Amino acid sequence: MTCNMCPRKCNIDREKQAGFCGMKNKIKIARAELHFWEEPCISGKNGSGTIFFSGCPLRCVYCQNEEISSGGYGKEISVERLAEIFKELEEKGAHNINLVTPTHYVEQILEALEIYRPKIPIVYNCSGYESVEMLKKLDGIIDVYLTDIKYYDNEVSKKYSKAEDYFEVASQAVKEMISQQPENIFDENSIMQKGVIIRHLVLPLNLTQTRKILQWIKDELSENVIISLMSQYVPMGKASEYKEINRKITPREYDKALSIVEECGFENVFIQELDSSSEDFIPPFNLEGV
Repeated sequence: MTCNMCPRKCNIDREKQAGFCGMKNKIKIARAELHFWEEPCISGKNGSGTIFFSGCPLRCVYCQNEEISSGGYGKEISVERLAEIFKELEEKGAHNINLVTPTHYVEQILEALEIYRPKIPIVYNCSGYESVEMLKKLDGIIDVYLTDIKYYDNEVSKKYSKAEDYFEVASQAVKEMISQQPENIFDENSIMQKGVIIRHLVLPLNLTQTRKILQWIKDELSENVIISLMSQYVPMGKASEYKEINRKITPREYDKALSIVEECGFENVFIQELDSSSEDFIPPFNLEGV
């Protein structure tokens, strides 16, 4: 069966060869453990049951997970084993099952959830570069969408992620996510049960992208959406080849980004301390829990 799960639409038989994502049809993951560095309403006190999938439909030059996203590190597992991991994380007290970069494994994830559906929320943690057609298959399955909107301008997304159509795709994807989960619902411990969080990573010398994205969200979605404005950028991967982003953002850049949030009238906003820009917050990809 040829694969068209992501917007790349490779039309490649992943039983025989890898797609643009770098993966064949077999599920490959690099870590499955409690994770405490997501937004507070996701990680909570107990941690988020986070599964890091290998491979990725994007090629972000600064990727902090390059070892698994384009390097291909991880261990192949069966659909049955993935279902077992869901249960194991749930039994550890995870607030949710957090699927990180799951795009190219949607069909297999659906199979695993048919085998075992946890009684805790399922979080779809993605880059925003998602096919609406595939997202529709997740309607009624995914409880929380934790999605990026990285870029607005085509030339920027082409340069840094090799995806000239990024915003065209991501803007339609987030609208589909919100149509599936239009209301943000939290339990008595402020843990998100349903809804959508839109993440935006502030990049050095790219505040124009931040302004355009936040203005678009205000104009096309709502001032009431939940925004996560991230200051955690660390120049990793191939960022050293791009002088303008080969550094962390400055306090002034992040303050300016926060000013844009205020100008747009957003009230539901997660912000980060600048010391979150550290490799210490990147989990070890050591096959723990796999």
